[in-house]
Amino acid sequence: MTLLKTLLREISGLFVEDGVLALAVLVVVGLSAWVLADSLGGEGIAACVLVGGCLLVLVASVVRAAYATQASRE
Repeated sequence: MTLLKTLLREISGLFVEDGVLALAVLVVVGLSAWVLADSLGGEGIAACVLVGGCLLVLVASVVRAAYATQASRE
């Protein structure tokens, strides 16, 4: 039972460890769903919003982590 709890805790930590990243990805997914539902540009635009938004969120997260690491070294 302890092994199962540890396994589930580690798996959930993969998704929840950085709360800002998880929230930002959810916002991007919601935005792309809204674009698709309102037919503001069709499937192509919604796909671009999804991919581009996730890439921007990922880059922002990496930059934020790099600054945090650099600040902790000083």
